[in-house]
Amino acid sequence: MDGSLIGRDRDAERLGDFVAGIPQFGGSLLVVGDPGVGKTALLTAVSHKAEEAGFRVLHTAGHQYRTQVGYIALHQLLSSVPEYRLREDLAAVTGPALDHGAVAEAAVSLITDLSRDCPILLVLDDIQWLDPASTIVLQTMARRLPGTGAGMLCAARTGAESVFAVDGLHELGPLSAAASERLLVRSFPALAPRVRQRLMADAEGNPLALLELPAALTDSQRTASQALPRHLPLTRRLQAAFASRVQGLPAATRHLLLVAALESSGSMQVVRRAVAGRCSLKHLAPAENAGLVVVDDATGRLSFRHSLVRSAVVELSTSEQRRNVHNALAEAHGGSLELRAWHLALACVEPDERVAALLEQVAGIRAARGDGADAVEALVRAADLSPRGTEQARRLAMAAYVGVNLTGRLREVPRLLDAARHSAPEAGSVAAAAATAVYLLNGYGDVDTAHRVLSAAVLSRPEPCEASDTPLVEALFVLLMVCFYGGRPELWSSFDQAMARFASVPDLAALMRAAFGDPVRARPADWAQLDAVIGQLPGTADPVRIVRIGVAAAYADRLGGLEEPLWRTAYGDRAGENVFPAIQALFLLGNHFWFSGQWSQLRRVIADGLDLCELFHYPMPSWPGRFLVACVSAASGDYEGADSVADQLEQWAGPHRAGAARQYAAHIRTLGSLARGDFEAAYDHASSIAPAGSLPSFASHALWVFLDLIEAAVRTGRRGHALAHIEVGRKSGLAEVSPRLRMVLLAGAALAADDDDVCFAGFDEALAVEGADRWPFEQARIHLYFGERLRRGKSSARARHHLNVAAQTFGRLGAAPWADRALQELRACGRPIGVEAQHADSALTPQQWEIARLAASGLTNKQIGEKLFLSPRTVSTHLYQLFPKLGVTSRAALRDALERLNTSHDGSGYPHRPISVEA
Repeated sequence: MDGSLIGRDRDAERLGDFVAGIPQFGGSLLVVGDPGVGKTALLTAVSHKAEEAGFRVLHTAGHQYRTQVGYIALHQLLSSVPEYRLREDLAAVTGPALDHGAVAEAAVSLITDLSRDCPILLVLDDIQWLDPASTIVLQTMARRLPGTGAGMLCAARTGAESVFAVDGLHELGPLSAAASERLLVRSFPALAPRVRQRLMADAEGNPLALLELPAALTDSQRTASQALPRHLPLTRRLQAAFASRVQGLPAATRHLLLVAALESSGSMQVVRRAVAGRCSLKHLAPAENAGLVVVDDATGRLSFRHSLVRSAVVELSTSEQRRNVHNALAEAHGGSLELRAWHLALACVEPDERVAALLEQVAGIRAARGDGADAVEALVRAADLSPRGTEQARRLAMAAYVGVNLTGRLREVPRLLDAARHSAPEAGSVAAAAATAVYLLNGYGDVDTAHRVLSAAVLSRPEPCEASDTPLVEALFVLLMVCFYGGRPELWSSFDQAMARFASVPDLAALMRAAFGDPVRARPADWAQLDAVIGQLPGTADPVRIVRIGVAAAYADRLGGLEEPLWRTAYGDRAGENVFPAIQALFLLGNHFWFSGQWSQLRRVIADGLDLCELFHYPMPSWPGRFLVACVSAASGDYEGADSVADQLEQWAGPHRAGAARQYAAHIRTLGSLARGDFEAAYDHASSIAPAGSLPSFASHALWVFLDLIEAAVRTGRRGHALAHIEVGRKSGLAEVSPRLRMVLLAGAALAADDDDVCFAGFDEALAVEGADRWPFEQARIHLYFGERLRRGKSSARARHHLNVAAQTFGRLGAAPWADRALQELRACGRPIGVEAQHADSALTPQQWEIARLAASGLTNKQIGEKLFLSPRTVSTHLYQLFPKLGVTSRAALRDALERLNTSHDGSGYPHRPISVEA
């Protein structure tokens, strides 16, 4: 079928089957559907195919406003036929008593004669608007067509099925969501994703609406730099399609429909209260009979047959009518702050501080439940209604901040802040400073300017500050992140000064400062508070709060308790609207997957997060995601890929004075050096984060390289440095922060121990820590260290057990260099246990399985590398390693080898069940 018809393959196949049967069976088929659903386009495509197949195709169409006299449609249908002689028949039967039977007999005879030469397809579009005379004749023809070698294909709007009695009926429904999106992307590729989603929701799969609604928007609305109106404007074509049936309704019915359209929830009780005194619900009957609205008797809810009928009702009203209805609805919704405030705002024609203040409250409520776009809209409207320039400026600045902090609208920040400055040039607000800082930090990575702007704003507020001062508290959270990314202890002094000005310190800001900013110096009470707020998160809708608690939990190894809310923030219903929290949630999940050994899952969520960063132009927030992928690359032996990210981080960190990026790079290089066996380099890189024997203030990252530094120190002969680092970890209470830190602290002490008995007891104690298996990479490293020490102590049997566990765990993770070290130690013990004798399937790591699957699908090494964030050379190395494990010598044999292995598993294609998280 016509390639331009997106999402209509099944419909085209149904009509194609009918046409193909015409030479043998003849007959008629009616296609019904709503206005704009694509009936004409489908009939046109079928007609072209029929002509290509040798059919003679004759067309006619009804027109709503064409004169209804005579056989106009019949003339149009047959006018292209040279043998057409019906004009003589019509001339003979004109008059008050037209002989429709004679005309129909002549028409059928003509079509029958024509079908002897080739099959005939009669195409009748919009039959509900055919002139009456033609309708009678063509209906007679439809009954006479079976067995003639001719067929009739008709189209009518839903509700007009009774116009023709036909042999078959086909209902043309709306396009699927996927087809709607393809049509929009093809026709309007520059539409912003959130705009595309809104248009899809309003169009409800109607192709005409999908093609016309974007045309009615401005350029700034199409790119999402300007918010869309609550009711989208209709083009003339859409008005013609959807407004015509509304215009003919009685005035009372149209008023009732306008109330229902602006009320939007469908509550008949609210509609009844709003129309009291003007009309009653009985006036809804004409609209119900016309199929414009439906009332559910069970729920008492009113719904429009199509959302564009609602838009047509609104567009056919005057501004005064709409304002009156909004005022009536505000009264009818008296018990709901949000609905009352919105209707009052829409009824206003002049500034009104009372309504503006109500809308600001509404914005706070909506932001807290994750309705970022609605919160911004409420604040912008509140600014419009603000009588004073200072209040207008403050609300515009808050809109900029909420927008960038929730919806990802970085590009809107300058416009809104410019408007705020224009409203009150002399007024500088904390909200404006917060929005500016987020814009500078996330858009440009300008740490120092963001810090300077925020510090000046928060420290200029008079004391005592109150925790109820939302803009000031939000500015504190931004300042905290600026200080973290700056990675310099001196930046935190302004944050602490600001906190000291509060009469009652904001709890979450204080918790994040302790647990995330300087976790080494956090108190047991801080960890208890963190556990308490994590326990309260299930069911929380506020994506910003979820992310902030996730940030507080990151260095304390508690992200496992936030998987569900983080997953909901990243992939839930509002993830597409709340872009910035989604990015942060994805990277926090990636953080958790790194430590929990779910590295394949890590690559997937980080890839999604990086896609969002690129789409919404977030360079700075992309670095945590790139860092995590590079950690996996370094541990897996992809040194080229890991070093490339580390190089980029260092290049970024220098001019932007972003110390956190420099620490990320040092961590990546530490892991890569350990994997290579270059322990001197590993010591240097780890020491650049926190020198041995010290855990500096605000060096949170030191907790992630604690074991790395101890191992590098021991293996380079710096046992004293290792012991000093262990001692400072003990004194800092790291064992009480999390089981993982307790495990690595015990393991580090065992690794540095001079006495074998102390060493062995220490490793046993480390591996016995409750939940140690939640951190498989570090647990496997401890097994490796234990096995190495046992082998040197001539305890080969015990050594083989630990080395075997290490080798298998490293293999499952895809940490090839570490697995090789464990296997070398096993061979030195004399005989590997259960490793070299593994079946080919269990010998493949998850990463190798993924590479093998992609290679079997026909992707090149470069394409595989792009999907998995690996260099082509690393992909080639993995293929070289996995070919002998699968018993194949070429890529061509991979598919069969993988299919053979799959039959012995659960069908997942993996030797172990892949990780899955319910969204």
